[in-house]
Amino acid sequence: MIKKAQRPLLIVGSNATERYMEGKQLIEYLIDFANASKVPVVATAHMVGEFLKRGYQPAAFMNAMEIGNLVVDPTWQGLDGKGHPDLVMFVGLPYYVESLMLSGLKHFAPDLKTMTLDNLFQRPRKLVFPECNLGRLGCKS
Repeated sequence: MIKKAQRPLLIVGSNATERYMEGKQLIEYLIDFANASKVPVVATAHMVGEFLKRGYQPAAFMNAMEIGNLVVDPTWQGLDGKGHPDLVMFVGLPYYVESLMLSGLKHFAPDLKTMTLDNLFQRPRKLVFPECNLGRLGCKS
């Protein structure tokens, strides 16, 4: 799904520094993913500072509701002005914020594909990784 997307976008929330897997912070995995895939990253909350500390420059930084409003707008031409995203991925946002954003996208941008990269169930998404027990995977949330 990510490889097929022409204009994917990754929105990273404040919990990306609080989640670990195999002793490595989620933000480190996201930087590796962004570098390998060239997917533009939007840092929300204080995350821009966390990315910059690690030597990664996100494509943009803004609050979660602002990027949520932009993605809903069909006239918005993306971060680079070359076209509207066709896939929006969410990770590390507080559950209730992500749920509100996904609900808004479901109702006001129904053709937009959405994906959550968290291990938490979100109803109004197109694709979510299965709910999993982080403790069983050697992870801590």
